[in-house]
Amino acid sequence: MTARTAVALALCVAAAVSAGCASVMRVDSQVKSYAQWASTADPATTVSYRFERLPSQTQGPEATAHSALEGMVERALARSGWQTAGAGAPAPWQVQITARTDKLPRAPWEEPADGRWMRGGLWASNSGRVGFSGMWMIEIPYYQRSLSVVVLDTRSAQVVYESTAAHDGRWNDSPALWQAVVDAALNGFPHPPAAVRQVNIDIPR
Repeated sequence: MTARTAVALALCVAAAVSAGCASVMRVDSQVKSYAQWASTADPATTVSYRFERLPSQTQGPEATAHSALEGMVERALARSGWQTAGAGAPAPWQVQITARTDKLPRAPWEEPADGRWMRGGLWASNSGRVGFSGMWMIEIPYYQRSLSVVVLDTRSAQVVYESTAAHDGRWNDSPALWQAVVDAALNGFPHPPAAVRQVNIDIPR
């Protein structure tokens, strides 16, 4: 069996064991939220809003990805009674979203390598025979994600709510994963806890 075949087999076994042991994945996000609603603009009584995009979010693949993200935020805000304003209707609140994913070749704590490397050491027998024992290691990508949700009062142009959520791990992008990050960022909306906190959300694997 070649080293490459052994690595592939080991990964398959690990994936099978993992799938058999659990049916959900925990998305742990680090969340920071700030709210400063004016006493004359209680968000509980004025819940119509409109999304606002940056120029870079209006064209090409970025526009498609941002539309999906807006749908996730819309679902999360609906749980607090917030609804998007209809065409031509006034919108006292404006919601802005930014998101980012950084793909690293490996986790920050892993050894640098050019794709794969050998771990092990030399051994010697009583007969004087010398050999090498170890195993091949391959790099697995690592993802760092961040999301920001900002709410502005269109009447005063003041930011009244800001929340950021950060999550990192091995899993590639998926709608369920991003929905969990969005839900974490809007945890406690519109009056979130003041302290920095970790929000855990379980999603299907």
